[in-house]
Amino acid sequence: QSLREYARGITGGLLFSLPMLYTMELWWAGFIASPIRLLAYMLVGLFLLLGYNHYVGIRGTHTLVEGLLESAEEMGMGLLVTGFVLWLSGRITLDMDISEITGKMVVESMIVAIGISVGKAQLGGGQENEDQQEEDTREPHFISQLNIAMCGAVLIAANVAPTEEIVAIALETATFKLIIMAFVSMLIVAGVLYYTNFRGAEQWVIKPGSSMDVLTGTIMMYAVALTASAFMLWFFGRFDGLALRPAVAEMVVLGFPASLGASAGRLLIQS
Repeated sequence: QSLREYARGITGGLLFSLPMLYTMELWWAGFIASPIRLLAYMLVGLFLLLGYNHYVGIRGTHTLVEGLLESAEEMGMGLLVTGFVLWLSGRITLDMDISEITGKMVVESMIVAIGISVGKAQLGGGQENEDQQEEDTREPHFISQLNIAMCGAVLIAANVAPTEEIVAIALETATFKLIIMAFVSMLIVAGVLYYTNFRGAEQWVIKPGSSMDVLTGTIMMYAVALTASAFMLWFFGRFDGLALRPAVAEMVVLGFPASLGASAGRLLIQS
């Protein structure tokens, strides 16, 4: 059973992160990232893993220590999978400086680790999956859904966050189009969570009592998407030397895929 869990986890890790492992901007980010940013990146990754494992993880009932150990195990697996793929593709070699190898592995491994956790919890089938569904008596509540929405936003948006295309789109797009992009992002969130009967919405979305509840829930999820976008853009150095307008524009551009992750991704990784 443990071997099956590990196999599902590695499959999930590669499923969500393989585009990142093949992205030049991420290799470069690992080379130039400061130790402070790498530490912040790892702490955020560990926080997201702890939250996901606590609220959704395959064990169902974690103590804090068990959740921490499982998250550390998944981070370790993420580093191993990342190191192997980067070695196989020639992105790390034994004659490289240890700081360059470490930076590349840390930058890539966070999404791999979250994908491993999702894979272990969600990619099971047969009797194993039926048993887990029978035991699932969880109810949606505010903190858990914020954490899982953040995981979904990071998983979806991280594949494009380090690319130059985000900067180019942000700088070249007119302000009125950015406003439309933000509005469309919120429409996607509202549609997925409240109107399209998306898989998992009936169980995991707190039922709105009025149109104001729908508006509040939509704004909260979009705020999660923008927060995830801001963190990733900061980590990859996209805010360095920028004025307020282009920085906000980058957040709105990256917030488009992040909002899809915070709504649809949030439902899929726990359903």
